[in-house]
Amino acid sequence: MSAPHLARSGSATLLMVDDAPFVIRGGELGNSSAERAYLDEFWPKLEAIGLNTVVAPVYWHAIEPEEGAFDWALVDELVDDASAHGMRLVLLWFGTWKNSMSCYAPAWVKTDLARFPRARTARGQTLELLTPFAAESRDADARAFAALMAHLRETDTEHTVIMVQVENEIGMIEDPRDHSEQADAAFAGPVPADLLPAGARPGTWTEVFGDSPATEERFMAWAFARYVDAVAAAGKAQLPVPMYTNAALIRPGATPGQYPSAGPLPHLADVWRAGAPSLDFIAPDIYFPNFAEWADAYVDSGSPLFVPEALRSIDAAANALYAYGRHAALGFSPFSIESISGEAESYLTAAYDVVAQLTPLIAAHAGDGMMTGLLPPSDDMRAPHRVRLGDIVLSASYERVGAPALADGVINESGDSHGTRRLPSAAIVIRTAPDELVVAGIGVTLTFHSVEAGGDTVGILDCQEGRFEADGTWRRTRWLSGDQTHQGRHVRLEPGRFAIQRVRLYRYR
Repeated sequence: MSAPHLARSGSATLLMVDDAPFVIRGGELGNSSAERAYLDEFWPKLEAIGLNTVVAPVYWHAIEPEEGAFDWALVDELVDDASAHGMRLVLLWFGTWKNSMSCYAPAWVKTDLARFPRARTARGQTLELLTPFAAESRDADARAFAALMAHLRETDTEHTVIMVQVENEIGMIEDPRDHSEQADAAFAGPVPADLLPAGARPGTWTEVFGDSPATEERFMAWAFARYVDAVAAAGKAQLPVPMYTNAALIRPGATPGQYPSAGPLPHLADVWRAGAPSLDFIAPDIYFPNFAEWADAYVDSGSPLFVPEALRSIDAAANALYAYGRHAALGFSPFSIESISGEAESYLTAAYDVVAQLTPLIAAHAGDGMMTGLLPPSDDMRAPHRVRLGDIVLSASYERVGAPALADGVINESGDSHGTRRLPSAAIVIRTAPDELVVAGIGVTLTFHSVEAGGDTVGILDCQEGRFEADGTWRRTRWLSGDQTHQGRHVRLEPGRFAIQRVRLYRYR
């Protein structure tokens, strides 16, 4: 079988593993949790959550403690243990940069400032951050990464490793750009031809883009991208699995230098695409509540969606459904997954069970316009959320708190809530035939409408709740009618419980 690779499907991108579509139900380990002695006790928990992939770091300082001398014990144990538990791996290369800093560089790199110089602030202060303008640093990282990929090519014959992240949350902090001697010289030089706006004359960075923090951020993005491209290309020459780089996102109101600026962010996607063609895509680490906004921004920038890090909360379960349904995401992965507990763990487990059942449908409808994800656009919605799916419109309302139990045929018509405990709310909707839908999720109520003004009324012919078996066979657990569909007027996924429903529609006037 061929090595893991990406393939186009309509407007979407699929991850192919063993020549079949593979949807990552992931969890990223904590930064210091990837070694066998620590991780061993957590494998049963990861299996119970329903993961099929562990996102795990590999540390440059651990595999190359002395220059040119490699120790593969940590890598081999991780690959062997993941394979033994039936899981795949996305490896995170903690090389030159991790969360901007160079804390995972080996001691022989950190202590040789002449050979491996640091970035500097405008005040001349040296940072715990290797400058991207030093060829020695770039080449040392590339050699180590290439050695890792060559080792995996020889030892990981079952393709346990399906994807690799090159570096981690790259960015410049404190100042918008590096002020080292090498950086100053590059900033005074010409803008690369690949970045010149159409019709612009060649010139320096300030001559072409103006004197601003935004220009300095763009300058640094090019430098980081070129560095990462050299590392990724060296690795791909040994093992051509999909590779990406991730970004720490921008806090509201922050300006370049106040966040890890110049990383692979949506507004810099063109720079990263031009500067790092060896990468297959760029990816967001989404910890902010506006999950859909950030996910949409990355897809709009031209990347498939993969979320290697996400907030470990009850909303992770809802955000996962949106990612898979709206964008046919390559995968989703809450951070420090071994530490998840309580309701966050139980909801994620239920959500991953739904995704596992729907994976064949998700792959089949990726990029065909007949699948979407629903997530509350805001916490204080006053009107239904309307989303078009082909020639019908889905009108969605969301229940973030529990409702009173059914009584006398009334389905919470008063709008009263039962308690104040916040619940996740999201859905995947897949149109499997012109008048047939699969609706899966939690805390969402749907009605259906024609896109044509004055067109047919769209009604619910019938609705079933059930499960998809491992072979794709649908097994009904109950017909839903009467109270459960509000006497045929809506489809409702109850708050507090994940479910899958198959719905048939019909038209009437």
